[in-house]
Amino acid sequence: RAMGGHGAHAGVQGQACRAIANICAGTDTAGLQRKQRATKARALEAAVRAMGVHGAHAGVQEQAC
Repeated sequence: RAMGGHGAHAGVQGQACRAIANICAGTDTAGLQRKQRATKARALEAAVRAMGVHGAHAGVQEQAC
């Protein structure tokens, strides 16, 4: 939700991408469940959208990868 509400703010987008990466870390059962929830929440699409909107912002690009 924060990404959608603050799409023009590169700092918010970069930190949100970093949060998504941290949430999706891990290969254990809990990590896989977090990945599934992130997928259902369309987190990847939000990160890709942030990369497109902030293509010249190195911080967003780095955090989204």
